[in-house]
Amino acid sequence: MEQWKSITDCEAFAALKRCAQSPLDLTEPGNLNPERLLHFRCSGPEFDLLYGCQRVTSEVLDLLQTLTDECRVVEQFREMRRGTVMNCIHGWPSEERQVLHTACRDLFSGVPACPSATKQAGKELAKLKIFLSDVDNGVICNERGESFVNLIHVGIGGSDLGPRSIYEALHAYGKKGRQVYFISNVDPDDAAAVLDGLDLSRTLVLVVSKSGTTLETLSNEILVREALREAGLDAAKHCLAVTGESSPMDNPKRYLRSFHMYDYIGGRFSSTSMVGAVMLGFALGYDQVMEFLEGAAMMDEAAEEENIRSNLPLLLALLGIWNHNFLGMSSLAVLPYSQALHRFAAHLQQCDMESNGKSVQRNGEDLTLQSGPVVWGEPGTNGQHAFYQLLHQGTEKVAIEFIGFRLCQRGRDMEIHGTRSQQKLVANLLAQSLALAIGKNDENPNMRFPGNHANSLLMGERLTAKSMGALLALYEAKVVFQGFCWNVNSFDQEGVQLGKILAGRILSAMKGEGEEGTLEKAVLKAAEME
Repeated sequence: MEQWKSITDCEAFAALKRCAQSPLDLTEPGNLNPERLLHFRCSGPEFDLLYGCQRVTSEVLDLLQTLTDECRVVEQFREMRRGTVMNCIHGWPSEERQVLHTACRDLFSGVPACPSATKQAGKELAKLKIFLSDVDNGVICNERGESFVNLIHVGIGGSDLGPRSIYEALHAYGKKGRQVYFISNVDPDDAAAVLDGLDLSRTLVLVVSKSGTTLETLSNEILVREALREAGLDAAKHCLAVTGESSPMDNPKRYLRSFHMYDYIGGRFSSTSMVGAVMLGFALGYDQVMEFLEGAAMMDEAAEEENIRSNLPLLLALLGIWNHNFLGMSSLAVLPYSQALHRFAAHLQQCDMESNGKSVQRNGEDLTLQSGPVVWGEPGTNGQHAFYQLLHQGTEKVAIEFIGFRLCQRGRDMEIHGTRSQQKLVANLLAQSLALAIGKNDENPNMRFPGNHANSLLMGERLTAKSMGALLALYEAKVVFQGFCWNVNSFDQEGVQLGKILAGRILSAMKGEGEEGTLEKAVLKAAEME
């Protein structure tokens, strides 16, 4: 494996540190002018990035360009797409895998970056197209000849958060009469809440686990299978699987259909694989799935541009580096002004924090600077009546990424008090971005707004399947670019393993114990085990 640089090894790092000692003051009269707002703008597939409210100058942008060039960030992204092993730690045992989630949507390229992986993705999509056609045409139906109208998606982590957020985002385009439900938490109340009152005879169950051994998912699958049995139904005629080839779940005796995902696709990057495509295909139809994949493919291609001012995900990533590592912002709020994206921040929490929540470089050495930030967020305008107080006048330093759309998704709007609701939504979005940047002086200290809160705005025309694919791929690329800058392995998740091991020990210790003292004894036994 090649020894890649961290940004701390770059000559531009010291110059950026000096610039950060006196960053642009957005509250100074004249600094935030129309010329700046027009100039600090980057256009990419489906979105424009408006970053005039970031505390950057042309000098800082030039240095960030030099930083990415020295780290060869775009070159690494290209190599990743073409099959170079990127999931590894040099000199230490690690997963040693390719990272090819981009191959799932590379069918739209005349020359795919990694033809072998894209061919596998195409094969699964062909299987999906046939399956969806059979469901639509009644070839696949229940024992009474009735069509399936419900689908329960059973997964956890990357097998749930991404697909769930995308389904919620695109629910407006769903096929009439179709509904998707999600079960993820091993808490039995999660499954019970979905199963209660649902007509299981007209329900498909999609179980998603790459290994076929995920504890929470298998437990929930058993609960659902038991519910099917109690309803007098044959689970094998209702259950579908998305899993690794030859996994324990790749079993035609137990599943109506099986779709494959591969080791080179990490869970949190799997939404454009069969992990998301099967559910989306049932809910929206095959054509909408292809539009979703096309949007993602367009952003992947755009991410290979070397010029930071023209590469939307790269620019967003480096603005994040500037805010986090140079201006000391340890938290990032992603605030979509679209109710349809109300679960998107939850997906980004995993995608970002599981990828870059690392303290060891790819050469096995400790990091000497902060890696990934804490990521959180909720939709506007609801958030304005909740946590925006802290953003405007609190003591925490929070970087902010707004997401908005010029047009509403469903087209149901009306004029109220002289403006439409979508206009009110966009006006609030623009006002918050501006207010956070410029602040307000006041003799009354309680009415004073300090300003200088760095923020960017991603603005799209309308939230569609294509723009959702582009948005997803944009943030995936952003996370990957930042991981390359910190020289961490963004593609493993060793940090979750210890808890799993201890949970297994506690479960073993619980077996055979009486009710009294069960929890205390189990914890003590688990702690004593080698």
